[in-house]
Amino acid sequence: MLSRVSGVSGSLAEGIREDVGGSNMEREGGKPAAVVAVVTEPRFTQRYREYLEKQKLLDRRHRVEKMPDGTVALPVLGKTLPEQHLHELRDCVAPGSTCRVTQLLDPVRSKKAQGCSPAQRLCLEVSRWVEGRGVTWSAELETDLPRSWQRHGDLLLLSEDCFQAKQWKHLEPELWETVASALGVHRVAKRGRVSPDGARTPAVTLLLGDQGWVEHVDNGIQYKFDVTRCMFSFGNISEKLRVASLPCAGEVLVDLYAGIGYFTLPFLVHAGAAFVHACEWNPHAVAALRKNLDINGVADRCQIHFGDNRKLKLSNIADRVNLGLIPSSEEGWPIACQVLRRDAGGILHIHQNVESYPGKNRQPPGSSEMEKEHWPYPQQMITNHCTNGTPRDSRGKRLSAATKPEWQRWAESAETRLATLLQQVHGTPWKTQILHIQPVKSYAPHVDHIVLDLECRPCPLVG
Repeated sequence: MLSRVSGVSGSLAEGIREDVGGSNMEREGGKPAAVVAVVTEPRFTQRYREYLEKQKLLDRRHRVEKMPDGTVALPVLGKTLPEQHLHELRDCVAPGSTCRVTQLLDPVRSKKAQGCSPAQRLCLEVSRWVEGRGVTWSAELETDLPRSWQRHGDLLLLSEDCFQAKQWKHLEPELWETVASALGVHRVAKRGRVSPDGARTPAVTLLLGDQGWVEHVDNGIQYKFDVTRCMFSFGNISEKLRVASLPCAGEVLVDLYAGIGYFTLPFLVHAGAAFVHACEWNPHAVAALRKNLDINGVADRCQIHFGDNRKLKLSNIADRVNLGLIPSSEEGWPIACQVLRRDAGGILHIHQNVESYPGKNRQPPGSSEMEKEHWPYPQQMITNHCTNGTPRDSRGKRLSAATKPEWQRWAESAETRLATLLQQVHGTPWKTQILHIQPVKSYAPHVDHIVLDLECRPCPLVG
């Protein structure tokens, strides 16, 4: 197979270190970038291969390729091939052979590499690299590799439960270059636990790269943010899609925990909200939110309120309030009541983590239509509280209880407390109604992230 190349003589091998920039990276769209290869005549190919394999330098992910001049290029690992190996190949392994370094600009993956999953490819490349550093590969190291990760463009975000063995410390920082090379990225970061600082600042360490700004697209909406400073949950996609489909045309909305615009943007871009007041106290999230409002063309329909939302001066303005904070948004309930319109009220979208345990007041399997749906995608569980307290759907038919009765019990408790809060805030009675309970994701064993849609209306004055 002929390949487009850029030839460099063996004596200049060290000079290509900066030009290559990193071995076996992927270009945009997953296309492999240039890889380093050593070139020789066909009759010396086997000797070269054996030597490179013995030195753990042969790149098995890419095919050996025939060059336009009839020579053969053998892909090698790393950013270049050290001069000592070039001398050894030329003078000892195959005396009289042509020996030069080149770049394969359009490398072709080997059949073995094409059949590997990303996790298998990572294991293969890291184990080879580790052994090449004189470290014995072990079952402990293999089980300490990640099996899944988040990818944001050219940045790989690892979870906190990988690369924990002490041996890895002695292999940094080159280890992260190997991980990046194996998975086709340029930057690597590792996630820790979210800081309990109220701003939900992620404890993310950048392991490879200069900065943590990334871009992500959900449902046609662009989000830019710094992964080391701001949260982003892939698990909330079902709720973002649901929010985007809500009938919000002409409405004014208050988003009490806006972050980088997780829900603010779907409300503006797709749901047609007339205006959103976005509250956020993490300065890094606010910087990202400003950028995201601008790049999505909705900056003129949003006002950012930076600081503690409990001190928000707004009142009597909202048709809808989003309370997107877990494990609980309860601290925001009083201000949510305050911003609702006194004359017409509105709808609260209340996020909450609810505990539930197997075998505790659960329905028999198959007794609920809910269980036929594929969790965690949107599920119809609309309940209207009628005068006799029996849950019924919009057609008046009685609904079976929620798949997890703990959700329903929490929702009813929240409804009662918010009705009391509304009367305290506004000085007049209000009526409330559970419209919908939406499962978002499983947050932890026996802990579910759900959203309660609660309709709140002022009672008509009598007399």
